[in-house]
Amino acid sequence: MTTMENLPEVVSREEWLDARKELLLKEKELTRARDHVNAERRRLPMVRIDKPYTFEGPNGTVGLLDMFEGRPQLVMHHFMWMFDVDADGNEHPRDTGCSSCSSAADHIPATLRQLHARNTTLVAVTRSPYDKIAAFRERMGWTFPWYSSWGSDFNYDFHATVDERVAPVLIHFRTEAELAATGTPWGEGWRVRGDFPGIYNGPGNSDSQTPECRVEYTDEKVLHFLL
Repeated sequence: MTTMENLPEVVSREEWLDARKELLLKEKELTRARDHVNAERRRLPMVRIDKPYTFEGPNGTVGLLDMFEGRPQLVMHHFMWMFDVDADGNEHPRDTGCSSCSSAADHIPATLRQLHARNTTLVAVTRSPYDKIAAFRERMGWTFPWYSSWGSDFNYDFHATVDERVAPVLIHFRTEAELAATGTPWGEGWRVRGDFPGIYNGPGNSDSQTPECRVEYTDEKVLHFLL
């Protein structure tokens, strides 16, 4: 934390400009390195998803493919939940979600028009009963699609429940005639970018990707990798 005792030194405008130009070179180097890592992430190999996962939403039970809402690409935020654990190790969900995930959700715009223009759908998935999720969503005033994976092994299969400090964002693709997935939930994506607009650096089917990363799709196949 910056206090009056440890503020940077006061210098002339010329000295400040020299320091700023020196820092700008480092910032550009960091940007190029991040772009290179983003490109490598988009080229990660894929793993097939064979399990028919189901989720609960405002209109009842849906499958993973239904979440795409007709678009070829899905961004999924694994939104963590708060639990009380009794002496026997049984979990009892509270009425609130993770504070860090909530902070991230506050950066999701009320309209997802920019994502939809990129043929991408965004949803949140939480391992908590849907009635808890719906009440919390209304309380917070959020409008993004949010589904419950409560009672399923979806979160465990994707390691989203391995560590409560991790809130990974997964990106999914629909293509050809099978279900597939790639990547791991451990990454720096959300923490590095810090806000929702940074999500556009991740989707492999975005305008910024190289031509060889593009995929064709039908309604039957799901691919995913970590943002």
